[in-house]
Amino acid sequence: MQTHQPYLPVGHYVNELQAQPSFVRSPFGTGFFSHSDCHLHSMGADHPECAARLSAIDDRLLGTGVVDALVSVDAPLAKLSDLHLAHTPEHIAHLIEVSQRLSLEANDLTGLGSYQLDPDTSMNVHTWQAALRSAGAAMAAVDAVMNGVLANAFCATRPPGHHAKRDQAMGFCFLSNVALAARYAQAIHGVERVAIIDFDVHHGNGTQDVVQGLPGIEMFSFFQHPFYPYDQPFNGSANLHNIPVPAYSRGDAIRAVVSEQWLPALHMFKPELLLISAGFDAHRDDDLGQLGLVEADYAWMTQVLMQVANSHSKGRIVSCLEGGYELRSLSTSVEAHIRVLADLD
Repeated sequence: MQTHQPYLPVGHYVNELQAQPSFVRSPFGTGFFSHSDCHLHSMGADHPECAARLSAIDDRLLGTGVVDALVSVDAPLAKLSDLHLAHTPEHIAHLIEVSQRLSLEANDLTGLGSYQLDPDTSMNVHTWQAALRSAGAAMAAVDAVMNGVLANAFCATRPPGHHAKRDQAMGFCFLSNVALAARYAQAIHGVERVAIIDFDVHHGNGTQDVVQGLPGIEMFSFFQHPFYPYDQPFNGSANLHNIPVPAYSRGDAIRAVVSEQWLPALHMFKPELLLISAGFDAHRDDDLGQLGLVEADYAWMTQVLMQVANSHSKGRIVSCLEGGYELRSLSTSVEAHIRVLADLD
């Protein structure tokens, strides 16, 4: 009598995922990774990278009913051993040390306090936990799509990650979430070709710092230039496809970049997994950038990336929130992006 081997999923986060009721009820679809810890990280009352960003997304998806079509997942904490895939031991140790110091201050009733890492980036007592959730969401989502548990996923977590270098937090970012996910897919799932797509208004210098020159990973991005983080060169190795665009570029110019420069290279690369650094601050209403995209442009980019994924990657996409600071346009653009991922239109 023939017996069937039990299904033994691969990955460091599958046990946490399979324990969640949402996976039992809806084992295949578009995952929506989030966690309440990500609302507790704060860099000051007037800082643009704030918890209200996640609340705006949640409210929009609830109000439009989109959330009902998604598989809601609590983001697990990243395992410290996985962080070494993209970061130096010194960087990880420094963030842990600062977090522990802030915790001691809180326990001693000297105030919650904060620690400034650069002029734009600071930690409070909750930051390290939130950063681990953001990185954990990205890697757990890779586990889910590579094991066929989810078709694709969106990680609505903060802090973002694409400015975090191997040895430096900067630009609102502490851990390089998407770069970690790429390295994790290689190390744990044996993925041979990973494409990273970054459509944030700012250059993902941290992602580039981690992946430049690495075999099996290619990075595709456009970004406003000259603009923060003011670094060059953008294409220092053959696996980088970074396209600087001038301020006030609108959707037609960006679509031409994607169609004429990204897509031919993506199809030539034949990625087995697509990872998206989904920044929505290139929207025309976002004051932290001067590009002119609208919701229809984000939906179109998602559609063409879905076509690439369907051609080469069995549809496998993990998208992670990066920028986007004008709350209305952020929420409507995320909705447009997710509607395409979940095939709702």
